[in-house]
Amino acid sequence: MRLSKPFIDVGLQTNQREAMLAFWGQEVGLTFQERLKLGGGVHQLRHDLNGSILKLNHARSALSNKQPSGYQGLVIADDSVEEPVTLFDPDGNRVTLVPLGYGGVEQLGIEISVRSLAAHQRFYQEVLSLEQVADRCFSWGDTKLFLTEDDRQPYCTARTGLGYRYLTVQVYDVDLEHHSVIDRGGLEGQAPQTLGDTARISFILDPDGNWIEISQRASLTGPLPRTS
Repeated sequence: MRLSKPFIDVGLQTNQREAMLAFWGQEVGLTFQERLKLGGGVHQLRHDLNGSILKLNHARSALSNKQPSGYQGLVIADDSVEEPVTLFDPDGNRVTLVPLGYGGVEQLGIEISVRSLAAHQRFYQEVLSLEQVADRCFSWGDTKLFLTEDDRQPYCTARTGLGYRYLTVQVYDVDLEHHSVIDRGGLEGQAPQTLGDTARISFILDPDGNWIEISQRASLTGPLPRTS
């Protein structure tokens, strides 16, 4: 993919607005950027995460934790710590702060539990064309993806629910990248659609049904293409 920025964003969903804002802003130290209204009683509270965006999506309607995704934790490079520090947010989501460069993390690492290591290696190599930097680690831009194999990991059946729910990659041409993924054997989660003048997005699924958003954001790429 031709990336419009070399960092992967993370979508996190919650019902605990104030507690989560306090945790991610004060304990983790992320900088709040802006609030977006997504509709349906959902507000996206965007935080800078070493160039990535933590999309803290607060939902008015109750969210379930019965359909977990494979996205299990974040590893954040933080030059204020001298050794790894693992924290859990108010919803129980794991985040580990590590010294810059620890375990190869210079920016952000995303921990993913997968049912089949081999299936995900094929997906990242053949469908997404990511660089494999270790047996269980891939680079997507400057962001690292760390895989742990667990055949008990349930298939993700929904994008909506508590916890880390989706990743976002920013590209220059969402239609081109989306259809290229499908042509290489990827599964479609949602066809491309335009969100006003802000972004054109689509979703694909990994082998375990985890959601990956492909986004063409006007603030990064310029005006969006007109669609019929």
